[in-house]
Amino acid sequence: MDNQTRIEIEAAAFRRLLSHLSKRTDAQNIDLMGLSGFCRNCLSNWYQEAAADKGIALEKAEAREIIYGMPYAQWVEKYQTKATEEQMQRMEDSLKKNEKM
Repeated sequence: MDNQTRIEIEAAAFRRLLSHLSKRTDAQNIDLMGLSGFCRNCLSNWYQEAAADKGIALEKAEAREIIYGMPYAQWVEKYQTKATEEQMQRMEDSLKKNEKM
């Protein structure tokens, strides 16, 4: 596979991931963090960092809007629920695993 095709496939997979996450608003960020060690905020940070690597200045709010499909505050108001103690513990355990990587 040539490099351009690989980039296009990766971009399509990323767009599909964003589409999937936009439909699964029941999947809370804290649950994503607890299970996988990353969440929508992580994706927005990675997006912002990738833009910076290309010399493109992107504000945190702009990157989050790209990932969330709406302003972050609006997403939080519409979809975010209060985290339980169990969710918090799973997230903390997951973060510890990330540190070891």
